[in-house]
Amino acid sequence: MPAHASPRVPVQPGSTPTVASVALPDGRVVTGYAIEPAKPEPVAAKPAVSRTAVNLALGGIGFGAACGGLFLLTAFITALTALVTQIIILAAVVFGGWVAVQVFSGSGHGGTSVNIRKAVFKRNHFHS
Repeated sequence: MPAHASPRVPVQPGSTPTVASVALPDGRVVTGYAIEPAKPEPVAAKPAVSRTAVNLALGGIGFGAACGGLFLLTAFITALTALVTQIIILAAVVFGGWVAVQVFSGSGHGGTSVNIRKAVFKRNHFHS
């Protein structure tokens, strides 16, 4: 191929390229086929971070949130158990105090008092 020859342009079958003429400043006219500039193929934009890394990070965040939620749940159950235990102990102490007051208090407060020495045991009942 000579040095001044232009490169060959491939032509799609079934299409005819358009002919263009260009006037140069010195008056000459150059005629030739119009060539459209080659369009680069679009390159798929790669994310800055791989999808695997993003999925692992999201999985780790989800796992951490679940662990935190489970920790809070166990802490809540522990606190609730302690509260119920304290309420049971308080009820036992109050009831025990009431029983002690009933046993050790003197008569005359409207309660029933039985003098065991004067009582007569008859048909499984005490009679005074």
